[in-house]
Order: sequence, then structure tokens, then C-alpha cells
Amino acid sequence: MNNDKNMLGIIIGVVTFAAAVAAAVTAFFLINEKKKKDEEELERYLDCSIQ
Repeated sequence: MNNDKNMLGIIIGVVTFAAAVAAAVTAFFLINEKKKKDEEELERYLDCSIQ
């Protein structure tokens, strides 16, 4: 019985770790994409304001 509880705890821990890693990777890519869009928008704005 104790071994089953340990195995369940390990499985829950692994799933939680995988979810945390997936969330971190997703956040990283979303932040980079937003930064790229903001830089492009700023560049467009500056080009238009100079002309």
C-alpha cells in the first residue's frame, strides 16, 4: 500500500513538472513574439513620423 502511494506521488510530481516546463516554454515564446511585434510597430511608427 505504501509503495502505491509513493508511485502515485512520483507520477503526480512528473506530470506537474512537465506542465510547469510547458508553461515556461510557452511564456518564453509568447514574450519573445510580443517583443518582436512591439519593435516592428515602433520601427513603423518612427518611419512614418520621420516622413
